[in-house]
Amino acid sequence: MDIVLRATAMFAVLFLLLRLLGKRELSQMTPFELIVLVVMGDLVQQGVTHNDFSVTGALLAIVTFAFWGVVLSWATYLSPRAERWLESEPRVIIKDGILREENLRRDRITRREVESEMRLAGIASMRDVAWAILEPQGRISFIKADPGGEPSRQTAADGSAAT
Repeated sequence: MDIVLRATAMFAVLFLLLRLLGKRELSQMTPFELIVLVVMGDLVQQGVTHNDFSVTGALLAIVTFAFWGVVLSWATYLSPRAERWLESEPRVIIKDGILREENLRRDRITRREVESEMRLAGIASMRDVAWAILEPQGRISFIKADPGGEPSRQTAADGSAAT
């Protein structure tokens, strides 16, 4: 039972830590940050199992993490309020070609990062963007301004369709 309680506490700490890191930081990790994340995993394992190297201890810790992952997944599926709190909401960062500085600050995104994502999506100028939306997963979706006044769909920088 001790392992289950420690695993639950570590799950909560990791969840809060990842929420504090922000969307963009997680989607664009450097090699060093990836190594730090792997080392954190090892440190979490040591804290959860407390030198219990048994298969039972490892299984209990894994099942506890999986259990809380499924609980949070169901909570976001069943409750829009839980979804907003647990996964955050999409945020508009460009509207009608104008950068929304307050939203960039809120998510710690620089103008250079947005411009880089625009180039990856094949957009040369901010004037050509009707909407740019930072998605909860950290990607930026672009909806290109149509010369006729209507926005047209544009793919995100990773090749997926914009919303």
